[in-house]
Amino acid sequence: MADLNIPVAPAIPGATPLHSGKVRDLYVLDAGPYAGELLMVASDRLSIFDFVLDTTIPDKGEILTRMSLWWFGQLGVPHHVLSTDVPDAVRGRAVVCRRLEMYPVECVARGYLTGTGLLDYRATGEVCGITLPDGLEDGSRLPEPIFTPAAKAALGDHDENVSYDEVVAEVGPDVASALRESTLDIYGRAETIARERGIILADTKFEFGADSEGTLVLADEVLTPDSSRFWPAAEWQPGRTQPSYDKQIVRNWALSPESGWDRSSGEPPPALPPEVVERTRSRYVEAYELLTGETF
Repeated sequence: MADLNIPVAPAIPGATPLHSGKVRDLYVLDAGPYAGELLMVASDRLSIFDFVLDTTIPDKGEILTRMSLWWFGQLGVPHHVLSTDVPDAVRGRAVVCRRLEMYPVECVARGYLTGTGLLDYRATGEVCGITLPDGLEDGSRLPEPIFTPAAKAALGDHDENVSYDEVVAEVGPDVASALRESTLDIYGRAETIARERGIILADTKFEFGADSEGTLVLADEVLTPDSSRFWPAAEWQPGRTQPSYDKQIVRNWALSPESGWDRSSGEPPPALPPEVVERTRSRYVEAYELLTGETF
């Protein structure tokens, strides 16, 4: 397990810290109309290779929050956001959301082959037990989108790709079917919306929970550069690593001789140079503005 070195969640008046993750901090609201509900705050932290970096990306938390809210408005599906009326200290980067019984499955939809899916395909010709055609390359568009779930790992460990049968064993056939259907339906709609704006949504992951009535509810962040691969459609070229609107800039720098970092050492990557920080922030802003049509 990587030493994540996650900072202690900052104090927020009227809210009790509950949990800190790689990027988000969760609190329970103590009073007011949403007492007992959750306050989810997106920080400016950034993680790569299961390390949370000491260097933050300015405005990242606000960009991710705005983008998720925009997508929730586009999709028209039950979601967890109750309000954007949040304490001043986290205004713009936080939402009030309802408590759900979360399903222990990362619901991944892939329309293109890359990342861990590509590694599995090269080794077995399959991704999560789904056989794919021969001859696919990095960045190839799949004949149709596929549901490739992952088991949620402990903080600091890698999520592990699993088969649909393993999801059935974990949550039951009815819930597994609903998760797969909802994941592919939302991906399909989002992929169309993104493509109309010149962006390829290569893959994405969703998290779902159940409310008190058993309704399937979309939760956490949704369709952001942290949870999705966005590629410029005009630059898409299978057979190579695609340019992307995400933290790939940081990954590439960390793995380059310039960083001086030895990934096998177990030590976290060094501080990011200012130019890498600015380029990364610019890509997040560009993705937000292209998708939403709004100026950040």
